[in-house]
Amino acid sequence: MATGVLDYESDAIVQLMSVAEEDWTEQELMDALQRAVMLELSTIPPYATALWSITDQDNSKPVRHTIREILFDEMSHFGLVCNMLTSIGGKVTLTDPLTVPKYPGELPGGVNPGLEVYLSGLSRDSAALFAAIEKPEFPLGFAADGNTIGAFYQRIADVFPRFAHLLTGRQQVSFPLGSGHGAGNDIVPMNALDDVLSAIHVIQAQGEGTTASPENPFPGAPGELAHYYAFKEIAVGRKFVRDEQTGKFDFVGPDVPLPATSPVGRVPQGGWANSPGNEPDATTAGHLHTFNQQYSALLKALEDAWSPSAADLGPAIHLMGDLRRTAQTINTIELPANPHFTYGPEWLFVTG
Repeated sequence: MATGVLDYESDAIVQLMSVAEEDWTEQELMDALQRAVMLELSTIPPYATALWSITDQDNSKPVRHTIREILFDEMSHFGLVCNMLTSIGGKVTLTDPLTVPKYPGELPGGVNPGLEVYLSGLSRDSAALFAAIEKPEFPLGFAADGNTIGAFYQRIADVFPRFAHLLTGRQQVSFPLGSGHGAGNDIVPMNALDDVLSAIHVIQAQGEGTTASPENPFPGAPGELAHYYAFKEIAVGRKFVRDEQTGKFDFVGPDVPLPATSPVGRVPQGGWANSPGNEPDATTAGHLHTFNQQYSALLKALEDAWSPSAADLGPAIHLMGDLRRTAQTINTIELPANPHFTYGPEWLFVTG
């Protein structure tokens, strides 16, 4: 049974969460995993756009290092969920126009309803957006609200044991990211239920931390925070620390300065051609189209990697480097109607 095409802009996850665990079918599990693939993919363009707007290319600098490590985490989460889907006989769908991310817009499936995700350079505001994407169901020191990504993954974990017999270990991709980016970051096959549950735990803990600590329990370096708290530090501009007297965590630690960036403006719906006064000239339009072609080729390369032909991830990795270089060229071009800002990559799916 293949996973059907799912509309990125529907509220399918909200609908799935309303179905009682015992009533989930094989198809609903496949649809949920395709939705999880789309969720992981949806975080990569905004996080990468912010990362690539940082002008200092030294990956050891604190804020740049933090966002880069989170981006690698999201890539490994994407790979783990793709392995879950194909191991139970599903098909990873990335290149149907209905399934690709839409910006600005809500997260796929109705997760975090009302949250508009947009593409722009790094700022306090964009970091706050990223924290909102990653917000835990029960963040330390804050009230819970909304349907979170972590809650969706917990439902998948709760339901999966009933369908463990579907796991075949076929069409699996392995890739070693753990040595450089954290103990949980290897993309590993989903051969058994324990593999699935362990992978879901990694995805939840890296994004949300635990109920006792804001730290990522699978860090690339000691003391690395889970995504929510790391982004929130950048948004607030202060480190998240435990008060020695009260024992509670709060953003009252040392300052977190923003690095120098290209002032990439918010990309309008459908791209810069839809921004009055900022329509790109021929040269800029060429760079934007090149980026969109590279992005579309990346989606095809990733789809191929989890197809029966079992292509490797080499082409996709190469294309990520191409995207970064093209984005950095785009980021240097001032907007005609507002030269205080620059163009940024559009992340549009194109077929030619």
